[in-house]
Amino acid sequence: MNVFCCPGVRDSKPVAAMLGIEPTDLPEFGYRARVPMKNSATGKARFDRTEVDMKLCQLLVEAKLTENDFQIAPPERVKSYCELEEVFDITLLPRSAGRFISYQLIRNVLAAHAGDFDFCVMLDARRPDLLEAWHTIMRAVKPTDLRTRCKVLTWQELSGELAPGLRQFLRVKYGIFEPALPQF
Repeated sequence: MNVFCCPGVRDSKPVAAMLGIEPTDLPEFGYRARVPMKNSATGKARFDRTEVDMKLCQLLVEAKLTENDFQIAPPERVKSYCELEEVFDITLLPRSAGRFISYQLIRNVLAAHAGDFDFCVMLDARRPDLLEAWHTIMRAVKPTDLRTRCKVLTWQELSGELAPGLRQFLRVKYGIFEPALPQF
């Protein structure tokens, strides 16, 4: 996510267009989205305490570059979100041994819904398993307007719009190469 702290990235019109933001938006890292949870026995409102990687104005971003997956959570945790069944067809959410797969995506889509945000997951194009996990979660999203506010962006796509020095850094550190331009 440090890419967004580099000079020229946020005010790049192509990067802003990819993300659907204004070039002047400032990032907020470790944003606490406060997704509503079902009330406790005391009747007090409760909120999820986890963080989204970055918030840029009305866009929440979950970035995956070196992590292996989107985490797994027990059903009690996932089912404790207030609007889970309003947002998802829970029969379509992936599970393994009864536990929900891609918990971070579920939580972040719920955060986008709760805050009327857009959501973008950024991942490595060399990880088709993460892309498939994204599509599996998106198939379960019920509100059409929420589905249209959610997107996926690869680091490779983003790299193609970055300054040469930053592209070089991503190549050396992570093996990220911008997509090749078609040859005519």
